[in-house]
Amino acid sequence: MEFYGLLGEKLSHSLSEEIHREILKYIGEEGAYKLFEVEEKDLGAFANALKILKVKGSNVTIPYKEKIMKYLDHISEEAKRIGAVNTISLLNGKLYGDNSDYYGFVYMLKLHKIDLKDKTAAILGSGGASKAVLCYLLDMGIDRVYIVSRNPKKNEFTQNNVEMISYKELEGIKGDIIINSTPLGMYPKVDVSPVNEDIIRNFNILVDLIYNPIETKFLEMGRKLGKQTVGGLYMLIGQALKAQEIWQQRPIDKEIIKEIYDKLKNHPKINKNN
Repeated sequence: MEFYGLLGEKLSHSLSEEIHREILKYIGEEGAYKLFEVEEKDLGAFANALKILKVKGSNVTIPYKEKIMKYLDHISEEAKRIGAVNTISLLNGKLYGDNSDYYGFVYMLKLHKIDLKDKTAAILGSGGASKAVLCYLLDMGIDRVYIVSRNPKKNEFTQNNVEMISYKELEGIKGDIIINSTPLGMYPKVDVSPVNEDIIRNFNILVDLIYNPIETKFLEMGRKLGKQTVGGLYMLIGQALKAQEIWQQRPIDKEIIKEIYDKLKNHPKINKNN
């Protein structure tokens, strides 16, 4: 039996164990998936433990997608380009970092038929998840991207069509799609939104990377204003499937994503938050 897990700070809300159990069952592999709640000061020790215990793979969630990178032996070119790691593999005693968030986000937007070419987007938050989102937006020919941060660094991006701004500056911007990559609105603090209705009115499509609850306050406000809204559960399942493809070193049928979504959308961990 192989062992896998999820590295994070607080993981009681996580559905990753359930998702990977379903994927492993679908592909006929025997494995166990555990949640690893680790303090930041122990990240180096965690990386060593993966080697000692021969854990085949670990996902990484907030707030460690960037912080874990210095403890890994190799980083894939794609993860370097994104600037964050959410998938760790153990191969021949070495730890390899990849990023499957990109693929989960791709799947989610394609499923909802969202076209990005020549559009204007705003990404709320500047952490590890936002970096994967930004890479995909640029790859798909987005016209302009605003990265919204509480403490914007004006010269952080070299691309002419990417600008970091404050939440105050966002009030004067209109665009096509606004994406929440922050944890604001995630269980248990479900009654908050990263932005207010006045900002939401300025965008046509709302995407939230949060999956718990299924409909965040941010998305609820958008739906009531007649906007297209997309929650993060499909992305979570999509990135998990890509992580298993990396660990198993073979492709897996994408149709399993919809099957797992239908199983989990009414999961007690989610339902109790609505």
